[in-house]
Amino acid sequence: MVDAIAQGRRVPDELRGELVDSTSRLGRPQELRERLCGDGYVLLRGMVDRETILSAREEVFDRLVQIGEIKQPAIDGIATGESQRRALANDLGDFWRSVCSGPALRDATHGKQMEAVMTLLVGEPAQAHDFMFLRPGRPGVSTRLHYDLPFFARGSNRVYTAWLALGDIPLTDGPLMIAEGSNQFNDLIDPIRQIDYDSSESPTVQIMEDTVRFVQNRSARLLTSCFGLGDLIVFDMVTLHGTLDNCSDIGRVRLSCDVRWQPASDPIDPRYRGANPPGTTGAGYGELNGAKPLTDDWHTR
Repeated sequence: MVDAIAQGRRVPDELRGELVDSTSRLGRPQELRERLCGDGYVLLRGMVDRETILSAREEVFDRLVQIGEIKQPAIDGIATGESQRRALANDLGDFWRSVCSGPALRDATHGKQMEAVMTLLVGEPAQAHDFMFLRPGRPGVSTRLHYDLPFFARGSNRVYTAWLALGDIPLTDGPLMIAEGSNQFNDLIDPIRQIDYDSSESPTVQIMEDTVRFVQNRSARLLTSCFGLGDLIVFDMVTLHGTLDNCSDIGRVRLSCDVRWQPASDPIDPRYRGANPPGTTGAGYGELNGAKPLTDDWHTR
């Protein structure tokens, strides 16, 4: 069994589980919705076709080749360990917005295939937020466990995160992980639901303690899986998720993307809508880790 590493620690076998594959239930949408509600997530394999994903992957990595962060051929996604991004990009946020606006990428993340599966899961016509969280995770980095609530709660109360694998992601490359049963951790969730948006207080939704110790203390497990290109996992706003460490021994960058979807009949939070959305903090795409050079170190959401 390949080791799963979280924040530098091996996840013991007894604290590790496999994400449940729900692809066989696509013909039974009500069962899918019940599983999404009960487990907090559904995993669906191959929801976006291979050609569309490969086009998006190459488009993104081509841009990173141009700033010296990815080796040729771009499609392989191998990091150089160097970067000219700060020297060549006048504004890091504008650069990352332009990468996230690529037509091939948008076809994968916001196109007809994604719209169809999200409409199926939502149970009515669904629409995506324009603001995209594109995540190139180089070796040595990870994303800590965190809740997406309250960041996307100002428009609809039926918002879902769609996490899409933009390439094959084995366990060594730091795939998504979910804390089992975390949609029932009411001692953590209830305070988030009570947040006063007019307050200057910053909500704590990220788990800063050791990840392995956290799930052990909760008598839970970390659920993860190897992902293939075009695989999709959809989860609600109160499911703790993050990524394992990228431990690729060939320097491969994990490329994934998460986009929020909601019923088309509900209003969209204006922070995440438009050609140049302000984002959560008002800094636009400049607030994202993806806007930073791949040589920067980060262990945050």
